[in-house]
Amino acid sequence: MSESQYLPARERMLKRIAETRDTARSGLPHWASAADGKWTFTPDGDWTGGAFVGELWLAHLADRSQFPIEDARAALSRMLPRAERLTAFKGFGFYHAGALGSILFKEENARAVALTAARSLRDMFDPHLGLIPLGRDAEEASAVGASESSIDSLQATGLLYWAADELSDARMEEVANAHMRRVLEIHVRQDNSVIQSSTLDHTGKVLRTHTHKGYSDISTWGRAQGWAMLYTAHAAMVRPDEPLWRDYAVRLLDWWIDHVPADLIAFWDFDDPAIPNTSRDTAATAIAAAAALRLASALGPEGGAKYRLFAERTVTQLSSKYLTPTAPDDPRPPGMLTGGCFTRTAIVRDIDAAQNVELIFGSYFLFECLAILTDLVPPGWI
Repeated sequence: MSESQYLPARERMLKRIAETRDTARSGLPHWASAADGKWTFTPDGDWTGGAFVGELWLAHLADRSQFPIEDARAALSRMLPRAERLTAFKGFGFYHAGALGSILFKEENARAVALTAARSLRDMFDPHLGLIPLGRDAEEASAVGASESSIDSLQATGLLYWAADELSDARMEEVANAHMRRVLEIHVRQDNSVIQSSTLDHTGKVLRTHTHKGYSDISTWGRAQGWAMLYTAHAAMVRPDEPLWRDYAVRLLDWWIDHVPADLIAFWDFDDPAIPNTSRDTAATAIAAAAALRLASALGPEGGAKYRLFAERTVTQLSSKYLTPTAPDDPRPPGMLTGGCFTRTAIVRDIDAAQNVELIFGSYFLFECLAILTDLVPPGWI
């Protein structure tokens, strides 16, 4: 598809970003009602708020008059208390909120904040476990032990690789590689599907694996597969001399392509027996598209053509079926990515008990894809 075919969706999303910015004066968006678009906010961004800051950086690139750079700076400032908290999940937030500002605009404060978070992640590495544990400040920390891990913790690696390059820090590189390798060894199954979580003992022995946000302990939760695809594809892109990351990314993406429904919009869990009468998850689907674009960049025009096409088809489906307005008389704010599902399990924080909503990280990844497909940013930059 041509660039012009994605521009209307990008413009709709810019309207939504502007509206969100104008209402998010003291916090950061987490999820929004699909009925009216009203956001649930968190004061410091929780693990998700960096996605909105990332949207603001990209929005500034698209329209500097409507989205002055001060918008992103102000939103980033609300996240500062999280930079040194002991949670592996902050890698996601500070990559998109901090590193991205440095990559796109050479923002010194964004760079400094992102490096602070990266150093903290580096220092969290546990050599006995061979990985960065979730950490006592991680969301849902009360439900896990000190030696708990998950595929979600790969969120640390994008920030660590960027910081290793910024600082020429060999230890940062070593931690990123060791963490990536160990987490993938534990959580990627022989058929290339992903199990979300694991419990280790103090020596690093795996006591059990389970999927605590999916349908069952052994099911494939959509977003678990999504995170694995995203961060292996990102590693393949930024570390082209390491074939292991490329191999993992290809196998994980191929599993997704082989198992996603014909309309390309994933169900919340691939093993929910209620399919097709259960929740979709557009956030996991947008993550898959973003992963496919990264892998396409890593593999080059010939090897990556399959994944580029898959990303384009997925973005088209999301934009045409789930991005408001979905009908001429749709009264909701334009540019909302509806159909996001945090989880359907009962054991979840109250703030995450949301289904068929707009999830800020889902919206970010769709907007990121549109930014790439409309040549706002070159492939391989993000």
